[in-house]
Amino acid sequence: MRPHRISSLSAGVAELSITSGPAAGPMAGSSLPREPQDGDAGLSLPGILHFIQFEWGRFQAEKYRWEAERDELRAQVAFLQGERKGQENMKQDLVRRIKMLEFALKQERSKHQKLKTGCDLSPGEKKPDTEAELESDSEPANQMSWKEGRQLLRKYLEEVGYSDTILDMRSKRVRSLLGRSSPEANGPPAGEQQPSPDPEPLSGGKSLLMGTEPMTTDLDPDDEEDEDDSEDALSEFDFLGSGEEGEGAGEARISGDGRELDNQEEFKKTWNPRFTLRSHFDAIRGLTFHPSQAVLLTASEDGTLKLWNLNKAMHSKKNAALDVEPIYTFRAHSGAVLSLAMGVDGDSCFSGGLDGTVRCWKIPDLNVDPYDNYDPGIESSVLSGHDDSVWGLTYSASHHRLASCSADGTVRIWDPQNSSPCLSVFNKEKEHGTPTSVAFVNSDPDRAVVSFDRGETLLYDLNTEQIVMALETGTKDGSELINCVVSHPSEPISITAHENRTIRYLDNKTGKVIHSMVAHLDAVTCLTTDPKGTYLISGSHDCSVRLWMLDNRTCVQEITAHRKKHDEAIHDVAFHPSQPFIASAGADALAKIFV
Repeated sequence: MRPHRISSLSAGVAELSITSGPAAGPMAGSSLPREPQDGDAGLSLPGILHFIQFEWGRFQAEKYRWEAERDELRAQVAFLQGERKGQENMKQDLVRRIKMLEFALKQERSKHQKLKTGCDLSPGEKKPDTEAELESDSEPANQMSWKEGRQLLRKYLEEVGYSDTILDMRSKRVRSLLGRSSPEANGPPAGEQQPSPDPEPLSGGKSLLMGTEPMTTDLDPDDEEDEDDSEDALSEFDFLGSGEEGEGAGEARISGDGRELDNQEEFKKTWNPRFTLRSHFDAIRGLTFHPSQAVLLTASEDGTLKLWNLNKAMHSKKNAALDVEPIYTFRAHSGAVLSLAMGVDGDSCFSGGLDGTVRCWKIPDLNVDPYDNYDPGIESSVLSGHDDSVWGLTYSASHHRLASCSADGTVRIWDPQNSSPCLSVFNKEKEHGTPTSVAFVNSDPDRAVVSFDRGETLLYDLNTEQIVMALETGTKDGSELINCVVSHPSEPISITAHENRTIRYLDNKTGKVIHSMVAHLDAVTCLTTDPKGTYLISGSHDCSVRLWMLDNRTCVQEITAHRKKHDEAIHDVAFHPSQPFIASAGADALAKIFV
């Protein structure tokens, strides 16, 4: 039955399609409803495909526009997030700074309250007037505890070698900068007391910070105590400062002719950076001055030695120091140059290197043109014998002998003018370890003092080639490495620089330790003395050069001029024999000259 109905329906559709026309339209419309004519083409397969293609193209265009808008919005979001993060970082930094300022303000308020009342009060806390009499009874006890604290501070400062003089001079400098000339800046108001001049500093360079006895003046006792307290507070400002702008700070130096300073006013002079030597490409290991001329010789890990004439200087664009270009470069070592020594007359010099050789050089004319042809006669001879790096060199002016110490464990004495230059060898079997430094004894030129990596310091007789004495270094287990040893210019004293930040004075006659002190904040690497026997200069990996009085063993100036490189800072220091120059060699490939 169903196939018959389908066939009849098909025949009816075919008949309608044949008989359709203008005349048959109404009849057909009345007999069978149909779609409007304009929809016939839309229902065809090409029309459907065209519609799908058109819609697909429109969708793709909208998609691309949406993706472009999305990327733009993402970029804006990223930019805004970066701005927000920057603002948060700035906010955190400002909050941290505000907290620091608030803390400093609290400290200053507390200090101000202490100066006014003689006792510590919390910020914002005021003493009621009714309790003034009760608290006046407790002032002596507070003053006693404060003086005990001052005594403890004095002890600590003496341990690190700071003298009364340097503290007093820094206090005077701060007072002059603050323009304090009449009443105390932090003292009571003018209506409560009469203006009075500042008390004069104690004679002999005594610092008010160190004083334990009240000053005898005509001032009221309370005003007097306030004055002492304010002087004490001013002394605390930057007494360990390094003076970043001038790259040097301190309050004492020697005069131009090397004489010892006797006048309190002369302690105001300081050693200031004058020349900067920049031509080396690696750390400078050693330097030495010409005996009579303003000429410096440096040795570097870049394998070269350079000669500098300080009279040929030019201004640098970077800072106030003068730049100097080398007038001659010595090249012969196959590795780093580690040690340096100058001949007594300044006509020759000696260098020891990582290649195990000691090379003898002639000093060229000080007015040589840096662009002249190479002169092969500059290198006079090579002293061979060491099997490893030559760590230290020193020259004896009295005997015209050269001493060298090497990582091969031996100490050799040379006569550079002899056809067989090696005169004697010490520590052949390395029985005492590896020598780190050697120096001729100035008070007895027939002897030499040698330091070893095991913490020993031995005194050798150069004639008998025997050990005269083992100096007591003050080490308990012998593990403290000794980096340098020097001899006192006029007395039988040896001075050693240790890896554990100490400097020790040893008596060559008894072998005992005369004095031991913590001298730096890091390992002490080098020492030198001035020819008059007045000052000792020490260098350290804490980036500081310190000037010490040899008689009372106190620090009178600290200079910071070098930067650290691979945890190393200063390798060598030198004092000019006849002119007012100090030099320091750094791991930052710079040499600094101070005048």
